[in-house]
Parts: sequence; C-alpha cells; structure tokens
Amino acid sequence: MSSSVQSLVISRVIGDVIDMFSPSVSMSVKYGIKDVSNGCDIKPSMATNPPHIVISGHHDDLFTLVMTDPDAPSPSEPSMRELVHWIVVNIPGGTNPTRGKEILAYSCPRPQLGIHRFVFVLFKQKGVLNEVEQPETCNNFSTRAFTNKLELGIPVATVYFNARKEPAHRRR
Repeated sequence: MSSSVQSLVISRVIGDVIDMFSPSVSMSVKYGIKDVSNGCDIKPSMATNPPHIVISGHHDDLFTLVMTDPDAPSPSEPSMRELVHWIVVNIPGGTNPTRGKEILAYSCPRPQLGIHRFVFVLFKQKGVLNEVEQPETCNNFSTRAFTNKLELGIPVATVYFNARKEPAHRRR
C-alpha cells in the first residue's frame, strides 16, 4: 500500500468518503504557495478562493473533481456528512478545473467546531458528461452515490487537508 493511500486509510478518508483504490493519476493542489498533502493544515483564510489544481493525463481523458467535508458540522457528530464544497466535470487531462464544467461553485472551508478534513477526489470519466445536475442541497451529500449515478467507478486520485476555525484576531 502506497504511503498516500495508507494516510487516507489512517485518516478514515477511505471509509468515510471513498472506498479503497490505487492512485493512477497525479493531482497537485495548491492554495497560494502552499502545497496540499494528505493531513496538512490549511487555514480557512488561505482557502477563500479555489485552489490551483493540475491533473496529469492525456488531453483526451476527462475527469470529475469533487471536494467535500465529511466532518460537518463537527467531527464528533458529523450529521451533515458529507458537506459538498465543489464539483467540476469534463476536466481535460493535463489541465485544471478551470477547463472543465463547474456543476457546483467552489465554497471555501468554514469549520466551526474541531478539526475538519477537506477532501478532493478525482474520477476518470468514460466520456463527456452532459446532464449532470447540481445537488439539491450541499448537506448529506454522498460522493459514492454521486459517482455511482454517473458510473465513474473508483477514484484515480485523492488528497485532503485539515482545517479548523481561526480565531478572529489571527485571520490573515
């Protein structure tokens, strides 16, 4: 098991959000100059705008990106699991989400209680997705159900970061 997958198992991203998989595509995620790596801390004030994401792959490949918070409203009682923050489909390989079709606009992390995991999951599409509907609500979203409906299969890449509410006087 690769170290990236092992950290997803230990953090329960595999289990709470997705099933076991083997990464087959490279995906880099950055907020400003900060690289997102599994389990790193990102301040919500650094994540007000969508991250810069680069996806490997051939230009003919198409991908779907989903960002969720499986710990809403609090990690000890995640009654809103998962809270979806962003959905982009039809992203060409070798590019980034700005080249895809945004189904749900980016919503920045706003954790209120405890340390929340924010998970980016990438799926390879079988073809162009034309009729993808925006979720009726962002609460109680299921990455598994959403991707099963679209027949996307297992993820090809995943990365997550941790965030907690910032004290008002420390926000930058």
